[in-house]
Amino acid sequence: MSELEQQPELLLSLEALIFASDTPMSVARLQQALGNTYSSADIRQYLQQLAVLQHGRSIELVETAQGFRFQVRAKYQPIITQAWPERPTRLSPSLLEILAVIAYHQPVTRADIEQIRGVSNNSQVLRTLFDWNWIKESGFRELPGKPALLVTTPQFLNAFGLNSLDQLPPLQDAKEAFMALNVPALSA
Repeated sequence: MSELEQQPELLLSLEALIFASDTPMSVARLQQALGNTYSSADIRQYLQQLAVLQHGRSIELVETAQGFRFQVRAKYQPIITQAWPERPTRLSPSLLEILAVIAYHQPVTRADIEQIRGVSNNSQVLRTLFDWNWIKESGFRELPGKPALLVTTPQFLNAFGLNSLDQLPPLQDAKEAFMALNVPALSA
């Protein structure tokens, strides 16, 4: 088979692998699944072609910090919400504020979060963020009591469809942007 004849089959294989995975697929994982026959540059090129093939469809191929996944286009979220009302998770304003403080100011301590927000933290909100694996401890600040430093995780980026923290909206628009985000069903 020539390279040209293999391409449609390779695109279908990539599509099947990403669709069947319950987590985003990294380029390295896709390479491995395809027997390490293709370079990472080749895989990325084919993924771009696969993304183009989704044009005009209800789903799109997106890259997040954890890899590539298919998701329903935002345009179709209302019908999905109507069909499965229990699926979407509404994030409370306090959860969004705490998450935004961590995302924009990381690494931060719990005391830093309280100082920035001007109110006490709800420990249940922080526990929820830990349970969803959206935040984690990453070292300790050299202060009495050695408070833990909190940072976001790749799962946080994945949940919001971001590839890196650089894709966060400008800080002055953060609260409105986080409030407007419609987070897909949580995989955590």
